[in-house]
Amino acid sequence: MTDFITVETKDIDTETGYRLLIGAVVPRPIAWITTVNSLGRVNAAPFSSYNYVAHSPPMLAVNIGSRNGELKDTARNIVETGEFVVNAATLDMLEPMHASAADYPPEIDEAQLLGIELLPGTHVKAPRIKRSPIHMECKLEQAIKLGRGLNTLYIGAIVAFHFSPEVYDGRRVDSVKLQPMARLGGPNYSALGEIYHRPPLQAGPK
Repeated sequence: MTDFITVETKDIDTETGYRLLIGAVVPRPIAWITTVNSLGRVNAAPFSSYNYVAHSPPMLAVNIGSRNGELKDTARNIVETGEFVVNAATLDMLEPMHASAADYPPEIDEAQLLGIELLPGTHVKAPRIKRSPIHMECKLEQAIKLGRGLNTLYIGAIVAFHFSPEVYDGRRVDSVKLQPMARLGGPNYSALGEIYHRPPLQAGPK
């Protein structure tokens, strides 16, 4: 293929940049984040600009954009408390996870509204989502403003993992049994399709 449509980014507007990124960077893992504010009110919301960024110690990062110049509830809670939990977003939880992405007022407890059962955190005040098979309790390590200031990257140090024995054998997580959801461009999600196995070519970290 030699004929490409080139889009220069020097003067690209925010909406176009977002649309091109979420269509090109796929599939994206989903961080279903639970937080509490300073009054103890719970917030649950999914974010797909997310991945792990370090393994020694384990750390992950999620990019959360502002809305009309204001922090979203999740970001505000992370800044206020310095804590959050990332829950695995799985196929059987697609509907409540998707519904929790709606723009609810700050005083609304999404978990209570959507019937999402919670468990207490063991190392942080933010709760865990009971039906999710993996919970990662995090403490905020850094918050880095990016680009034009509309996006902030929140880097969390994982202080505790919680695994359901249905997906974890004491050494490895079974991705097939986990059935994670991924985000695609537009209003689309994806589950695991065919899996292609190849032997590792490098040893893992010591």
